[in-house]
Amino acid sequence: MIQYFKIEDHQTIAIDKPETGSWVNVLPPLKQEEFTELSENLEIPIDFLKDSLDIDERSRYEIDDNVKLIVIKTPAENNSFNESDAFYITIPICIILTHNQIVTVNSFENEAIKKFLNTFQHRNADKKNMMVLKIFEKITTNFQEYLKEINQRRNILEQKLYDANRNEELLQLMRIQKSLVYFITALRSNELLMMKLARTNILQLNEDEKDFLDDLVVETSQALETANTYTNILGSSLDAFASIISNNQNEVLKRLTTLTIFLSVPVLIASIYGMNVPIPYKDTPYAFWAPVILAFAILAFVVWNYYKRIKK
Repeated sequence: MIQYFKIEDHQTIAIDKPETGSWVNVLPPLKQEEFTELSENLEIPIDFLKDSLDIDERSRYEIDDNVKLIVIKTPAENNSFNESDAFYITIPICIILTHNQIVTVNSFENEAIKKFLNTFQHRNADKKNMMVLKIFEKITTNFQEYLKEINQRRNILEQKLYDANRNEELLQLMRIQKSLVYFITALRSNELLMMKLARTNILQLNEDEKDFLDDLVVETSQALETANTYTNILGSSLDAFASIISNNQNEVLKRLTTLTIFLSVPVLIASIYGMNVPIPYKDTPYAFWAPVILAFAILAFVVWNYYKRIKK
């Protein structure tokens, strides 16, 4: 699906075809016919439009016949039905600067483009560079918001694990860990892209735009550092929970072993007196109670001696 927008009287207006200074937004479902038509009408290399289809596309930029392509990664919720997949993934957004328009291509719907659409009426269509930087800003903000959600979810799951060790919480923590791996990879790639744009200045930014881009680099670096911090905390927490589970398992095995030793004493005596052979005092009235009393007496001594040693 292709959307066309322009600014008129400080309002975002949807139009039927691209105009000078308009914004072209391509959303799923993506069709080959629409790509071909858009490529011919706006003189965009078809490969620039198809790059967004590869979810593993790295952040980068490219120039072909004065048409500029910028690929940047943005976070998105994972709608997979597989319970072992990450909660969040990263997807590419292709930003294409033509002679007269700015084109964004999304393989999935994402919050960054929605936020940009809500503020599009405040943009100056002639300043395409600033529009690109504003999209960068929305993406960086999205990363920070998702990182806050991840940290809150991690705290809740860890509290549940403290109360009761269950596999369900551990599995969800592993899904959070996968999400953080996606975020770290994307943020590092985005940071390198922004630094390269600032160094090469292929967008021909003015001083104010350069300062804004520098601020975005700092915010992206902070988000990357936050993601690394959360990853380290989560890794330490998982190691600690593994040690706790191992200690609890050892404690249970220790108790079971102790209980087995305690029960082996009366079992041994009962086994001896249960043999189908002549035994002493088998004809006396106390033939049953004598072994029982003896077994419990020895068991009581063993238990008393055991707890006495523990207290020491």
